[in-house]
Amino acid sequence: MPLALGGVVVASELVWGTDLLRPSVRRSSIRTARVDAGPLEASLTASGTVVPSIEHVMASPIDARVIAVLRRVGDAVKAGDPIVRLDTSASELDAEKLRQRIAIKDNEQAQAKLTLEAKLIELDGQIASKDLELQALQAALASNRSLAKEGLVSQEGLRESELKAAQAGVDLARLKQSRANAETTSRAQLDGLSLEMVSLRAEDAQQRRLLERTTTKSDRDGVLTFVKDEAGALVRQGEVLARVADLSTFRVDATTSDINASRVSAGLPVVVRLDALTTTGHVSVVEPQMQNGALRFQVSLDEASAAWLRSNLRVDVQVITDRKPRVLRVARGPFAQGGGAQLAFVLRNGRAYRTPVRFGVSNFDYFEIVEGLAEGDEIIASDMRDYEAIPELRVK
Repeated sequence: MPLALGGVVVASELVWGTDLLRPSVRRSSIRTARVDAGPLEASLTASGTVVPSIEHVMASPIDARVIAVLRRVGDAVKAGDPIVRLDTSASELDAEKLRQRIAIKDNEQAQAKLTLEAKLIELDGQIASKDLELQALQAALASNRSLAKEGLVSQEGLRESELKAAQAGVDLARLKQSRANAETTSRAQLDGLSLEMVSLRAEDAQQRRLLERTTTKSDRDGVLTFVKDEAGALVRQGEVLARVADLSTFRVDATTSDINASRVSAGLPVVVRLDALTTTGHVSVVEPQMQNGALRFQVSLDEASAAWLRSNLRVDVQVITDRKPRVLRVARGPFAQGGGAQLAFVLRNGRAYRTPVRFGVSNFDYFEIVEGLAEGDEIIASDMRDYEAIPELRVK
């Protein structure tokens, strides 16, 4: 009997000893999560940056040098406030040359008008004189015809009167045609000069506007987010001199992996989160081209003037791609890396058993459980990658 009792004691010690040698974790050192059932919004995650909804870009109107920087990045500006002053000497010289061209062309136009008027006056005088000559010849012809009937004028004299009257008529017609041609030609020349003047005056007006803009002024209230602050730097026409942002409203510029490209489209609802702060919105613009393996898109916010929004603030972006009314789910944590088949430690009777689990869609808060777990199961939600090869753990 004592021998049998001794055997039982030895066996018990072996069992307990083996259990004591089993790897273990302290309950206080791990975080757990319980599987429940409920709705889940399938989503993909992206990183975002808060930017002003409206940012006015001011470009250099001419090729010039920066001679003065009047405001610095971060300064609040009001509409009409000067920001950068440019050297305008070269442009002013061009403007003066243009004004001289306009004066010369104006003089040409005036001279052309005077020449036309003088020529028309001369032709009008010749026409009047020829008309009087024609009238006199026609009167003489009528008299000679009457006299010829009475035999007082020879046929040769009558014929000569007819020729003179006919020649005078031809000369008068030629003078009238010359006047019409001279007027048409001169009018065409004047019209051409007028068109040149219109073009030159438009160019002059544009030049004046450019010169007015060489002291770059803000066209709105806002904050200066960029300024070309190198005095003496050469800037080309069209180069950005400054940006003024309206910091009363914001949007989010977001980036996600290009593997999500087929899942992101304009109009999808979005949740933007900074720690415990959230706001909603929708995808407004999706850029058509990938950049360095990333898809870029813009988010319009429902509360674009939320008090916690700040320019250049980094935020998490959740694009909601589907809504499921009821699924098995578990709080998101480092125990799983995305969807698909993985392993999780399930707690039962002071033990943690490594269990194959297949996860479905996810969002910021939950993973969907497709297989391997049941409602009410409790799992270790902490990172357990150090125990991947261990099938069972003691939980102390």
